[in-house]
Amino acid sequence: MHDARGIDVAFIYDSKLFSASKQTVFFHVVMRRNATRDIVQVTLKTKTAAERSWVVFGNHWPSRSGGQFESQGYRAIAGETLAFFHQRALEVVGNDTPVLAMGDFNDEPFDPSLVTHALSTRLKARVTGARDNPLLWNLMWPIAGGPDGSFYFDQPNVLDQFLVNKNMAANDSAIRADVDSVRIVRHPGAAAGVYRKPIAFGGMGKPVNESGFSDHFPITMTVTEKD
Repeated sequence: MHDARGIDVAFIYDSKLFSASKQTVFFHVVMRRNATRDIVQVTLKTKTAAERSWVVFGNHWPSRSGGQFESQGYRAIAGETLAFFHQRALEVVGNDTPVLAMGDFNDEPFDPSLVTHALSTRLKARVTGARDNPLLWNLMWPIAGGPDGSFYFDQPNVLDQFLVNKNMAANDSAIRADVDSVRIVRHPGAAAGVYRKPIAFGGMGKPVNESGFSDHFPITMTVTEKD
């Protein structure tokens, strides 16, 4: 199902570092009344002697258009979809598979869609100590509630996030998330003011500003393979 606005999800990866088979790319439909973005899943193979598998989910959850609370049910569905396929990936690829979920979740780390439905938490120990439930450690909690955000609507919001499972969270993980490297990149295309908002490109019924960018700032993180 294609997004009604033509905003679909994709990955760009370095073929010198990874390979990806078409058989391991899936587009999971988020069922709702209106067309929305799929959740994209891919299994990357590292080009090291170990040839480790790494499952990555790309997300762009239903927007808050029409109201944050009026639309929250749609994002709850997206969270359940992510949690289901996270667990399914562990069953198929292997229970020791590192998993990263990232993207624009259109909710904050503390919202129910992420905590209750996607099974994410701010507590590393809950994730690394989990046995049955495929929990995710949300790496954006230290930024949430602070003076900065990746998106601005009246105030800063942390809608863009990195979530990792226990196989990326442990200090000795073969593919490890560098928690201290997580950043919101406030690029030069930011408007002056109380908050450094991105200069939006526009379109979709709004005037196009060719000097603009996305209305979200990008987020970055370093991931390290053991060898």
